[in-house]
Amino acid sequence: MATRSVATPRPHFVTLGMFIIDELVFLDGQGKPTGRTLPSQIGGGGTYANIGARIWLPPERLGMIVDRGHDFPEHIQEKLDSYGTEMWMYRDDSSRGTTRALIEYKGDYQERFQYLTPRIRLTPRDLIGTPLEQPTTMHFICSPSRAQAIVSEIKEFPGWSPRTIYEPIPFRCIPDELPALREVLLSISIFSPNADEALSLLSMQGTPTKATVEEAAQRFLDMGVGADGKGTVIIRSGAMGAHILTREGGGRWIPAFWGPEDVNKVVSVTGAGNSFLGGLSAGLLLADGDVYKAVLHASVSASFAIEQGGLPALTQKIGDDGSIVELWNGDTPQWRLEGLRARLQ
Repeated sequence: MATRSVATPRPHFVTLGMFIIDELVFLDGQGKPTGRTLPSQIGGGGTYANIGARIWLPPERLGMIVDRGHDFPEHIQEKLDSYGTEMWMYRDDSSRGTTRALIEYKGDYQERFQYLTPRIRLTPRDLIGTPLEQPTTMHFICSPSRAQAIVSEIKEFPGWSPRTIYEPIPFRCIPDELPALREVLLSISIFSPNADEALSLLSMQGTPTKATVEEAAQRFLDMGVGADGKGTVIIRSGAMGAHILTREGGGRWIPAFWGPEDVNKVVSVTGAGNSFLGGLSAGLLLADGDVYKAVLHASVSASFAIEQGGLPALTQKIGDDGSIVELWNGDTPQWRLEGLRARLQ
């Protein structure tokens, strides 16, 4: 991998999430395959988070490590390069295959996730000596105990003090993980489970509602998110939107860009939450650290992720002033951002 020169600025956003090639299978209400499949899709929570940030930022301001095996498909390579080659740091190993997983969906919900090949986990140490070293924001998706190992490793490197965005991995969002979660939350800047994960961790029963989401957010904040007293809890709640809670600003709901009335816009929810958090990181930069404003950027990033199976399409056009304008799924993020701001007013 390449190293960063002294003149190159620190990256703003780096994720430790993995790159995975997904094989998607869709089930009916009885759990039987519908016949609809989406084989060999670009996947991995880190990949979607990186794209969520890329929607707002140039590729040189963000990045992730991609472990590329001997079977790396050419069409996937071309797709990744279309977003900007600077945002992918490749580690090649011809002795192994690229990480793959099988994902089964029942309706909009993930029913089963299974690795088809051994996974390669990333740690902060993997960033040393690369252009991704010392990011201002670091995102990771893992169990609470592994999150503790990550934040401990960050502290080993002088000068490293990134904003940390922690997204718990779904299958470890169980009450048994709560003691480990309490310990690590003191070192986390932003803790963001989705609504089902939040309630599961806290042994709260039933379908999430705004009331139960707000209760869960308060309980997590009371556990001590951010030892400096400036931690944030954001519970991603699908079509209900996202609930943001801080000690200084209190709680606030930000609507999803595509709400319950826009079900025809939702093709696949794969990667929506990851894209949300990548967009959040970019929003924190663009909104001078205002987390409530940053969540608007996050909501827009998620809106592009769910409109198709796989990643959104990036194209370009020439603007009225002669500048190059990026289009995501044929639309501009800024237009959606202004629309969301108007709805809040």
